[in-house]
This record gives sequence, structure tokens and C-alpha cells, in this order.
Amino acid sequence: MKAVVSIIMGSTSDLKVMEKAAAFFDEMEIPFEINALSAHRTPEEVEKFAKNAKNNGIKVIIAGAGMAAHLPGVIASMTTLPVIGVPINASLDGMDALLAIVQMPPGIPVATVGINGALNAAILAAQMMATGDEEIAKKVNSHKEGLKQKIVKANEDLTKVQYKFKTN
Repeated sequence: MKAVVSIIMGSTSDLKVMEKAAAFFDEMEIPFEINALSAHRTPEEVEKFAKNAKNNGIKVIIAGAGMAAHLPGVIASMTTLPVIGVPINASLDGMDALLAIVQMPPGIPVATVGINGALNAAILAAQMMATGDEEIAKKVNSHKEGLKQKIVKANEDLTKVQYKFKTN
């Protein structure tokens, strides 16, 4: 089994957020790797990773970072692979990280999800890979159908909730 997605975080303190992406890939049976790399503390390792990711079989990179949040942009500057940034709420309610990731200069795009949105990053990565992989496409479709069914069931359950002035 060889990873097709790489989940990168600035430090293991980000794992609580990023593990939602890992759990999704596990559920979808999509091989992934997960590592801590710091744009500030281990820049040589970040460069080595980013420049070799494509040759190592990676198709999408998810990079989570808080505060200054340079990691996703630094990785994106060194690869042509799609990079999805996950701003992590480490300070300033995560707004500092969100703005750092979303405000990339022209030519260095980073797709960005909401603060602590690792699950959405994983779903987006799967959707990207699904454009060229029918098996992943089926799994994503099944996942989204499951989300739909949860709402259908919730509405069925709500019909049983009684209030004096409830009309439905």
C-alpha cells in the first residue's frame, strides 16, 4: 500500500484537528501518510518533502498550521500538486492562520477550508482524486449519500417531537 494523500501538520499539537482527515481516509480506504513538518523549525525537511511528494506517489497534500501558518504556502511554492490548507485555531480564534493561508500571492494557490476544517479538507482531497479514480468517486458519492440520509432521518425524528403549538 502506497500513500496517495499526505497530511502534514506544523507540530503534533495539531493532531487533534488533523486526525479528522486521517479518520476520513481510513473510512474511505484511501492510503495516506501523516507527518509533522515545520516551515520554521525544519525548513529543509519541508523542502525535501514538497519537492519529492509527486515522485513518491502523492496526489494531494493537506497541510494544517496555526498562527503564522506558513506551512501550506511554503509547500505549495515547491510543488505542482494541489495543496489544501487547514487553518488551526492556535491563537486569535484561528483568524491569523486563516488569513495567512488564504492570502497567497498569484501563482501559489492554496485551497483553504474553514478553521479546524480538516474533515472538509479530506473530503475535498478525495473529490479531487475522484476526478481520475472511479473507486474513490463511488466512495465519495456513498459518503455524501450518507450525509443526506442523516438529514432525512433527523427530519423523521423531529416529527415525533411534540410541542403545544408545533404545527408539523
